[in-house]
Amino acid sequence: MTKYRKKPVVVDAVQLTRQMCNKNDGLANPYQVGNKTFWLYYYSDHVIIETLEGKMKADIGDYIITGVNGECYPCKPDIFEAAYELVEE
Repeated sequence: MTKYRKKPVVVDAVQLTRQMCNKNDGLANPYQVGNKTFWLYYYSDHVIIETLEGKMKADIGDYIITGVNGECYPCKPDIFEAAYELVEE
């Protein structure tokens, strides 16, 4: 079997906090990424994100990642920490 290594990719990400969730219970808010707008529906302990693959749930502590093509999606902290490291600019 041939082995492959994933190419290094730099992404933007924000970790979801309780303060972010306490905004507008159930109301949609735009999340601007470059020239694309994604909709976040805030609840007391999570948000629903309209992604390219449909609606996805992000819990407090999850990361919201903006991918290399401007796509937006949630990621659990353990997976995020295993796959990404902080880039010092």
